[in-house]
Amino acid sequence: MKEVRYIRAITEALREEMARDEAVFVIGEDVAYPGGSFSATRGLLEEFGERRVKDTPISESAIVGLALGAATQGLRPVVEIMFMDFLAVCMDQIVNQVAKTRYMFGGQYRLPLVIRTPCGGGLNAGPQHSQCLEAWFAHVPGLKVVMPATPYDVKGLLKTAIRDDNPVLFVENKALYGLKGEIPEEEYLVPIGQAEVKRRGRDVTVVATSRMVHQSLEAAQTLAKEGIEAEVIDLITITPLDKETIFQSVEKTSKLVIAHEAVKAFGIGAEISAMVCEEMVDYLDGPILRVGAPYAPVPFSPERSYLPQAEDVIKAVKKVLEY
Repeated sequence: MKEVRYIRAITEALREEMARDEAVFVIGEDVAYPGGSFSATRGLLEEFGERRVKDTPISESAIVGLALGAATQGLRPVVEIMFMDFLAVCMDQIVNQVAKTRYMFGGQYRLPLVIRTPCGGGLNAGPQHSQCLEAWFAHVPGLKVVMPATPYDVKGLLKTAIRDDNPVLFVENKALYGLKGEIPEEEYLVPIGQAEVKRRGRDVTVVATSRMVHQSLEAAQTLAKEGIEAEVIDLITITPLDKETIFQSVEKTSKLVIAHEAVKAFGIGAEISAMVCEEMVDYLDGPILRVGAPYAPVPFSPERSYLPQAEDVIKAVKKVLEY
């Protein structure tokens, strides 16, 4: 095992897959000479050349459209969209073209296309560069949406996504880019569609995504000092959703809290709540509580007061345990 930062785990995954398969190429704004906005593609231009590491004009719609065409012709593009907020600019290409091409042509086309994009706060980048919009895309059939929370998962999952013959929206929380973690020296893959129990517990289930996995684990450590054992599940994949792992935990604990950085209203937490109520309501001993951001744009300052934290998870757990 070796210790790497989250951002370097991404670089390693890209380098290994580009070396393994000549059909893989990287495209996006500043991915070549600067090495990407957050340095994820640093060094790839020198190693693989301009044919496979392509800078583009500032036109997200054109970038995704080019990648879509390349994917239909047997290539495996990895697109970098500088901020998740900018996916709104290429919404038509993603929702009406990328997500639907395999359906519209009866499966005759493969569409191996990965769109990498950073989400979330933590940089005081303001309301147009800090949003978590995964719920928009989880609502669209034909897209896989993933949100890895650790260096181990981000590397293994990116390699899996690049090899997938379907489009994958690969969402990275930029607050995690500096996070250190251990990964194997040898090659490994992380499957799409499989959640992971990061901490075992008996009293309450906490389902979390991305940065909120770490906030939930921190909360669980604090709660353990008070004799409360929280089971923390990292979804890893938003869609296809691994509801079996969630259901098994809820069957054991009978309590559920869901935590994500995105706005709480109409988010992934609401969908999970509905699924559990529809299929597992007899196992619940109290209401399902959600932790998320308020229904307002992300402020430039004070950002921390807007973003959900470990203390919000603790508060929700203690409230649900009152029932």
